[in-house]
Amino acid sequence: MTPVIETRKLTKFYGGTRGIEDLDLGVKPGEVFGLLGPNGAGKTTTIRMLLDFIRPTSGSATLLGVDSRQFSRDVRRRVGYLQGELALY
Repeated sequence: MTPVIETRKLTKFYGGTRGIEDLDLGVKPGEVFGLLGPNGAGKTTTIRMLLDFIRPTSGSATLLGVDSRQFSRDVRRRVGYLQGELALY
């Protein structure tokens, strides 16, 4: 069964500051999964990399069976995302 979300060694550094490092994750169809942790743990960074809003320093991610960078438009058409600090004028 193809995972709905899969990451391999997903890493993001902001200069010398670590966002996330070597994240290996697999979520199977039908599983309920949550990202929990304190501020600065890398939850938002992970989601933004999965949706190709920011690029990883290294590693890879697939969503819905396709590479999330190569097919980012297709992925975003199928996935909903509402950021926590949404500001509109």
